[in-house]
Amino acid sequence: MPQPRPRRAVCLDLDGTLIDSAPDLAAALNRRLAANGLAPQPLASVKQMIGDGARVLLTRGFAAAGRPLTETELAAELEAFIPDYEAQSLDETRPFPGVEEALEALADAGFMLAIVTNKPEAPTRTILRRLGLETRFATVAGGDSFPVRKPDPGHILGTLERLGIAPADAVMVGDHANDLVAARGAGVRAIYAAFGYGEADHRALGAAAVIERFDALPGAVAALFASAS
Repeated sequence: MPQPRPRRAVCLDLDGTLIDSAPDLAAALNRRLAANGLAPQPLASVKQMIGDGARVLLTRGFAAAGRPLTETELAAELEAFIPDYEAQSLDETRPFPGVEEALEALADAGFMLAIVTNKPEAPTRTILRRLGLETRFATVAGGDSFPVRKPDPGHILGTLERLGIAPADAVMVGDHANDLVAARGAGVRAIYAAFGYGEADHRALGAAAVIERFDALPGAVAALFASAS
């Protein structure tokens, strides 16, 4: 009689890992800058501002444009930014090449899939649903799903608790230092998505593997678990 597959999970970051959302995030940021009479920020610069949520994106964007925000101004800008971005969050946002095939391969291999992102949970689910990806994931953990978020390891640990998966049986995939730091703190092996927006020193931060494109993920995950068995 065949033995049941062990329960294992692959946790994925969203922006810069699963989806290429930088053009829409940059456009939304630049609309707020324009509303304040400030020059737009180039896409390459905005990519380096992504990964810590909308509040930090706005803080970094306005500072780069030469007008740092006070806390009161930031609250007002955030209130304007979020609905504007959500209304146009899929103008140019698309999954990275190979995403659908790689997710199917991981699911066929018996892995549970989860999203662990600092983007709030509701817009994350909306984006996934509109891209036809939401049903691929057993759970979606946004930046507001728990009292903490990446780089706090509690964000990953809370997600794994939802799934009933031990840290040793999980992998975290992301393009940002936050992903690697959170994974290290949670005792979860990390795969660095080098095609994303981050410029993390993945070796210093303990990434167990690096992928240059998304379709390499199933092989990288299989290799990690094979080496641990």
